[in-house]
Amino acid sequence: MTEPTTFPIGGELEVRRLGYGAMHLRPETAEARADCLAVVRRAVGLGVTLVDTAHMYGWGANEDLLAEALHPYPQGLVIATKVGIRRTASGEGWRHAGEPGDLRAQVDEALRRLRLDRIELLQLHRLDPGVPLADQLGALRDLRDEGKVGHIGLSEVTDAELAEARGIVDIASVQNRYNLLDREHEPVLRACEAAGIAFLPWRPVAAGTTGTRSEIAAVAKEVGATATQVVLAWLLARSPVILPIPGTTSITHLEENLGADAVHLTREQYDRLDRAAGSV
Repeated sequence: MTEPTTFPIGGELEVRRLGYGAMHLRPETAEARADCLAVVRRAVGLGVTLVDTAHMYGWGANEDLLAEALHPYPQGLVIATKVGIRRTASGEGWRHAGEPGDLRAQVDEALRRLRLDRIELLQLHRLDPGVPLADQLGALRDLRDEGKVGHIGLSEVTDAELAEARGIVDIASVQNRYNLLDREHEPVLRACEAAGIAFLPWRPVAAGTTGTRSEIAAVAKEVGATATQVVLAWLLARSPVILPIPGTTSITHLEENLGADAVHLTREQYDRLDRAAGSV
């Protein structure tokens, strides 16, 4: 099975299908910060053209880190970020923040931290149940029309919510949890595939369990790859709209992850993995 290696988000942002999720880059010491800078620079050096971050990742610190590591950004690199959540000092430590004024303020903050004039892919991190969806997406549409945002995406939505959102504004991407062993959001993936919407699975590798599954281990041995590479290769074969964004703070693991698009499963191997996952 030979899969396409790129995908045009929103029909125009042509990116490598294997991206990088920056969520784990949360340095607490100067040494750790230097390591994080090195990892993200290595990712781009290895051909990553989609880097995913969010206001929630360090409450802006992750965006600051990416700008320090990569600005001025190389041609063709897409930095995707997310808004719609604010930090709190109580409860779960965060709250929904989908009021139009708050979304606009968060976008302006992200532009400043990322040192950008325009965020090419802006995703709503969570739908705010206390604010009409039309108001939330209307605010992002206004920002798009003003040139501050290129394309609009969603995160953690159902297929019904995606359909409702598409009735309000063009949706270029959806970011939901999804991997070989966790396919709760299969209906959302299928809706994205039908509409040509990029599907960015977060947690694309089932940490701690992937390598212990006998069928995954068997296929990995057959193709001369690691279990992690096999499950990422399975995602790439699953649908042409899937853009995995595995994250890591290790250059060794980064190189392992990005080697997955050189792993080609046969139809028989793909089907065996598919059946094995169904027994979870």
